[in-house]
Amino acid sequence: MAVGLAGTAAAQDAVMRTGGTDAVFASQNTERMWEAVAYSNPLPPGAPTADYPLVAWCEAMVSGHVALGESLNTDDELDLELIELGRAEERKFSRALEVAGPRQNPEMLEVAETAAAGVRARWSRMMEQDLIARDETFGLFFGLPGRCEHAARRIRENITTPPATLADVGLEPAPAASE
Repeated sequence: MAVGLAGTAAAQDAVMRTGGTDAVFASQNTERMWEAVAYSNPLPPGAPTADYPLVAWCEAMVSGHVALGESLNTDDELDLELIELGRAEERKFSRALEVAGPRQNPEMLEVAETAAAGVRARWSRMMEQDLIARDETFGLFFGLPGRCEHAARRIRENITTPPATLADVGLEPAPAASE
């Protein structure tokens, strides 16, 4: 969907970077557009839908990938770059969780910890594999859902309003009013 948006004026305002750096937006409307796109896409199976637990899940996902990469003791430039980019993402998510943690209720903290623990358990099983299997697994990680970035920003900045929808930003017709 993002590829299809590349020609829109709003999309041209945005500077989108991947791999651990925050997206830079020229306007609040562009930020809302990308947020709407991110929240409209489905999450992977097992990923929590609430922002705080999702960020905990995302942090565990990226930190596990980093640990797996570090276990390879590689000198491959691309692998090392992926590890460093992962560390930057890990720091960003950890910071958002740290800032937002005191505002969470005990139930939300428990949901977040359960989600992160599930991810850590899966990475732990991967770490028990031989070098070839770990290397193959490291190469298969395609990144995180775009929603992770927006959820981290929302919890860090204590944004409590619902995320923008595709209809809100003009990318989908608004639902017809019921009569």
